[in-house]
Amino acid sequence: MSAANLPALLQRFFTERLQGQLGASPHTVASYRDTFRLLLLFGSARLAREPSQLRVEDLDEALINAFLEHLERERSSSPKTRNIRLAAVRAFFRFVAYTEPACSLQCQQVLAIPNKRHERSTVEFLSEEETAALLAAPDTTTWIGRRDRTLLEVAVQTGLRNSEIRSLRRRDVQLGAGAYVRCLGKGRKARCTPLRRDVAAALMSWLREHSGEPEDPVFPGSRGGPLSADALQALVHRHIATASVNCPALVGRSISPHTLRHAAAMNLLQHGVDLTVIALWLGHESTETTQIYLHADMRLKERALGHAVPSGTRPRRFRPSDSLLAFLKSL
Repeated sequence: MSAANLPALLQRFFTERLQGQLGASPHTVASYRDTFRLLLLFGSARLAREPSQLRVEDLDEALINAFLEHLERERSSSPKTRNIRLAAVRAFFRFVAYTEPACSLQCQQVLAIPNKRHERSTVEFLSEEETAALLAAPDTTTWIGRRDRTLLEVAVQTGLRNSEIRSLRRRDVQLGAGAYVRCLGKGRKARCTPLRRDVAAALMSWLREHSGEPEDPVFPGSRGGPLSADALQALVHRHIATASVNCPALVGRSISPHTLRHAAAMNLLQHGVDLTVIALWLGHESTETTQIYLHADMRLKERALGHAVPSGTRPRRFRPSDSLLAFLKSL
């Protein structure tokens, strides 16, 4: 294979495979792009060759493993980030295995590199009291305060992701009977999330005050455009700091817009909503992702403990009262 194969394959992978065939989101494309920028710079330094002169054969199992070690030791990447980078590399080599059969053995070796197991922290979420304190924090005498209050109400009730909240357009909001918001989530999956009456009323009031075109953002920044990810993060931090004055439980905690999503999920779980419904509500691919909330909810565990046999108590043995049932059990 010639030295031009790697640049050509990478270009085809991003344009034909990711964007053309898979219709990957801009977020996925950017994540894969960053991975290969790091990998090519690492391979270039290790092999003393320009990135454009690297060959597919140079990206063998040994180099990929060395790159993953480099991410953790030199760049202080977490095991979770390491696994995300490895997922991008695997996606590329699956494409190479299909387009370049001569590289099949090398591709199999790279694809066999396992994910690294890591400790999973418990989910950070807000209780009902903490949520109430946060919602009371914005100064509603200003239009920014009213925007922030409405945004926070929508976030903690719907569980929308940071990007989903920021990308909401006026045309995505359906008010009146059966009010809901429509968003395009991960994997380009569209979903509709119903609104409670009080949240729908607050959203209606906000949209009436801040009129605009159907394509305008529901929660604009001070210049009229959509909020950036950093702006939404700063918004949450600002109001958490204010809420901490009256709610000491919020002091010193790392709370982000994603924490509000967790709060929405935990509220549903604690009110008896089935896990599969919560997965659909949040836009999860499977209920395995949603099971993290089961581990985080101490109240569920305490209820389970209440049903357990007290320590030191001998469990009773079932004895059928009917002779026929006794006969069947003896078989």
